[in-house]
Amino acid sequence: MHKSIEIDEKIFQDAVKFYGTIFDIPPLASKIYAYLLFDAERVGITFDEFVEVLSASKSSVSTSISLLLNAELIVDHNKMDERKRYFFLNEEYKKIRFEKIVQKMQDELKLLEDLNNFKKNQDDGYNERIEAYKALLNKNIINIQESLNKL
Repeated sequence: MHKSIEIDEKIFQDAVKFYGTIFDIPPLASKIYAYLLFDAERVGITFDEFVEVLSASKSSVSTSISLLLNAELIVDHNKMDERKRYFFLNEEYKKIRFEKIVQKMQDELKLLEDLNNFKKNQDDGYNERIEAYKALLNKNIINIQESLNKL
């Protein structure tokens, strides 16, 4: 089997390192994700191609693909006339990723508010840095949500 897509080795290695860190995924899962970045024409990559191109065992590739599917980083589908599954980057993931970031910021705001209310009951000190941080979180939430609406 040959590669169905052309890759740049340096960009591939940079992407493996970057996405492995960003998504906190194991190296093989990161390699699979990075490899799919080069599928610009969205032809899809088969399981067998991952095994061959990445020189990995079938069980390791299967585990990594399952992890990526569960994390919604990739999607798969079967072509009508074939039994093979083809894997693609999840085009919706950018939106999902930023929605998760917004949720984390909202959760942090709630925690800070609860903590601030607790401290106010103990002493009447006002913490300007916490208020500035909360304002920054709110501003970023609004900015991200406005950008998400454009996607």
